[in-house]
Amino acid sequence: MADQLRVLVVDDQALVRDGFSVILDAQPDITVVGEAGDGEEAVSAALALRPDVVLMDVRMPKLDGIKATARICAETPARVLVLTTFDLDEYVYDALHAGASGFLLKDMRRDELVAAVRTVAAGEALLAPTVTRRLIADVVRRGVAGTAVRPVAARRLAALTARETDTLRLVARGLSNAEIASALFVTEHTVKTHVSNLLTKLGLRDRVQAVVLAYESGLVVPGQAPSQD
Repeated sequence: MADQLRVLVVDDQALVRDGFSVILDAQPDITVVGEAGDGEEAVSAALALRPDVVLMDVRMPKLDGIKATARICAETPARVLVLTTFDLDEYVYDALHAGASGFLLKDMRRDELVAAVRTVAAGEALLAPTVTRRLIADVVRRGVAGTAVRPVAARRLAALTARETDTLRLVARGLSNAEIASALFVTEHTVKTHVSNLLTKLGLRDRVQAVVLAYESGLVVPGQAPSQD
């Protein structure tokens, strides 16, 4: 990745785009390389500008943020941060499967926005905020209940070692690498290795997709384990 993190800001409201762009451009390591006002513009801009991170609104004209996310993740290496609100939580499950690397609430603080962009650009998934974990658990539970997804997802886990399975279970609960290391009595380096291995074996893009699979397979049941806040 280049020294400067390249960001594409996508929202159908010009004032919102301008606000995000001003905040991000003020950072010494971040450059806003473009803006888009709808999903079609977002896909075109992502293909042309090759940003590291796309900040993506959900409700937009022409092509919504979920469909735009799916196309961008399929056709570019960019990581997508989806903007959401409590009343939009029904979109989270679709966004996860589309390839989103994280979620931000629209009432976030500016330091949270900057930190989120850096986090996903570094290859991590934005799963730490309590509200995000709750949204993921709730939407995944409603999305997979009573379907044929669970046995198919469960079979995919057979490739993992016991320790990799333990690591996945803790990742799905929203624990950081440091917290997982403490829980498993290993080093953070070992945790990173386990995470990398399980993502490779399962053919997953990042930790967000690992969380989806953990819930889909029944490895983690929403509400079964206490949150680590």
